[in-house]
Amino acid sequence: MALQLYDSWTRSLRPFTPISGDTVGMYCCGPTVYDYAHIGNLRSYVFEDLLRRTLAWHGYAVRHVVNITDVGHLVSDGDDGEDKMEKGSRRSGESAWDIAARYSRAFQDDWAALNLLPPALWCRASEHIDAQIADVATMAERGYVYRTADGLYFDTARQPDYGYLARLDRSGLAAGARVAMGGKRSATDFALWKFSPPGIKRQMEWDSPWGRGFPGWHIECSAMAARHLGTWFDIHCGGEDHVAVHHSNEIAQHQACHGNRLANFWLHGAFLTLGEDKMSKSAGDFLRLQTLVDAGHEPLAYRYLCLTAHYRSPLAFDWDALAGAASALQRLRDAVQRWPQGGTADAATLAAFGAEIGDDLNLPRALAVAWRLVRGELADDTKRATLLAMDAVLGLDLAAWQPQAAPPDIVALAAARQQARADKRWADADALRTRIEAAGWQLEDGADRPRLTRRARAGH
Repeated sequence: MALQLYDSWTRSLRPFTPISGDTVGMYCCGPTVYDYAHIGNLRSYVFEDLLRRTLAWHGYAVRHVVNITDVGHLVSDGDDGEDKMEKGSRRSGESAWDIAARYSRAFQDDWAALNLLPPALWCRASEHIDAQIADVATMAERGYVYRTADGLYFDTARQPDYGYLARLDRSGLAAGARVAMGGKRSATDFALWKFSPPGIKRQMEWDSPWGRGFPGWHIECSAMAARHLGTWFDIHCGGEDHVAVHHSNEIAQHQACHGNRLANFWLHGAFLTLGEDKMSKSAGDFLRLQTLVDAGHEPLAYRYLCLTAHYRSPLAFDWDALAGAASALQRLRDAVQRWPQGGTADAATLAAFGAEIGDDLNLPRALAVAWRLVRGELADDTKRATLLAMDAVLGLDLAAWQPQAAPPDIVALAAARQQARADKRWADADALRTRIEAAGWQLEDGADRPRLTRRARAGH
């Protein structure tokens, strides 16, 4: 089945074909590295990894570029407040550069733990200042830029179709705008270059034709994407919170410089929620991947949880759901361990799986195909080969998993339980099982001896 993807620009499913040959250029908005990523942030990167793997399934090579925002992201979409890096430095006492390096490493550690394929390029905003200045200069020459006391701003009135990606009602934003106007002409205008405040020494600032300062957040991504993928490339991704502001502004800048919307497809992932609310760092619900690990869950259990909801649908997080995902992942691992090697993948099952992922990355239905395989009647070696072929997209690293050996005290409890069962001391056997499970191990009775596997906890 041909691959079709939901394009946020057209708000429709569209058949996907690369712009040129069999290579896909894909840009993904990366983290602002002033703090750790939370698991809601990480859901977006799992979705983008699934997209990349699905493109490879369809035979395409992917040039995957991910930015790291280490300068220029203000605390408000209204272009006011401090730069997040400078604010983080003031809070911690570390230099902004050290903060960027530390949280970049932490983010890349999370990336690897979730088995996300490494991008072709990590590009840092602070290493592309010249490209950003060049784009601002082009826009200024063409009349899209005006100057205020605190910086250079993009004049959105120059673009009648500004905000089309978000279907913005610009007239409705004028009077009751949630952003501070300052010296801006319109509520939708946004910063391209901010001047360093008088009397305040910033750690991250550069000379420009307009004065010493730093770039706005939006100019970073459009400049870097164009430099590394060209001025018209295949796919631009991000979270759904990017649609109304960040991506709309990227498109506006790029149209002013190059006359097109930057990417042929715009794909956006939905939020991870806690109850009815999206997860955010400011709302007191800042769950890191390490938080899950500290509660006894593997990062790949969280990856499995992300597979259970379509990327354009909200995913509700709770600990019981994560424990269920961990259990399901373990059953897949156990099956692969149990089945013999040497089989050939079943073509019909792979075709069914491919049809689901080709339908706008419908991973919940693709998982259903995998579970029908596990429970079906094919030969076990065929099942193994087929499931491992599907794992090229699922990314659960099933072939590499090895069972964790239980510690001696747990092995001793299991042996004592076996003896209690042999002696028909059923109450003692049940009590020993309870102790084993309370220690975080699952016991499964086998034909010759019990099997012990590590069990994730349902809470934190």
